[in-house]
Amino acid sequence: MSAPAATLDGPLAAMLATRLPVETPSLLDRRSAWITHLPFAAWLVAAARPRALVELGVFHGVSFCTFAEEMQRQRIEGSCLGVDTFAGDAHAGAYGSSVLKTLRAHHDPRYGGFSRILQATFDEAAAPVAPGSVDLLHIDGLHTYDAVRHDFETWAPLMSPRGIVLFHDTQERAKDFGVWRFWAEVSQGRPAFEFHHGHGLGVLAVGAEVPDAVRPLFAATAPEQARIRALFAALGEGCRAAAPKPPKRRLRLWPWH
Repeated sequence: MSAPAATLDGPLAAMLATRLPVETPSLLDRRSAWITHLPFAAWLVAAARPRALVELGVFHGVSFCTFAEEMQRQRIEGSCLGVDTFAGDAHAGAYGSSVLKTLRAHHDPRYGGFSRILQATFDEAAAPVAPGSVDLLHIDGLHTYDAVRHDFETWAPLMSPRGIVLFHDTQERAKDFGVWRFWAEVSQGRPAFEFHHGHGLGVLAVGAEVPDAVRPLFAATAPEQARIRALFAALGEGCRAAAPKPPKRRLRLWPWH
């Protein structure tokens, strides 16, 4: 992936140019609602250099494996934890054990030395985590207002002073999706940035010690914000284009075909 030319000017351009992802993630699935955010995921890991990264809601693992891959590429001495019941929910739908089996086959040989996938509820996974230890948290479980608020309030005490939280689906308002409501509340008075493509992605600094390389993102002016959104949306579409097309299903016209 390469960034579009002349999209930003000044210090912010220099900051982004030194950390833009230059390699396409190895796990791509164009059906993933997260696929157009993968370039930003890679950039954020490179910029924030988290010592402990947690994802709540792994599903097929497209975003989680991108986080882990960038940790490995940047030689960051840290750990990744992906948590999911792998049973599905009202928004993702129900799915069987084959999803976890397929994900482990990709994840474990590549990242198993520092990253693990835990089949558990988010509350169960939080119990043994030390307060103040998580630098980067991605919340992408059930997307109702009550669920996302509960997940944030459960894990907020576990965030470090450098803590950054990602909220997916901040632009999705169908059915009972409520991330947009919680995002409007929780982002008030805090350093925050929101992407509008890919169903929306909120980026929130919850600690007092925001990593220096990430600070300009939160300090961007309105015109700079628009350019950043356009830049990462374009990079994200590059990921979608690079992803293999799902195999076509054979149309069965009659029971004996």
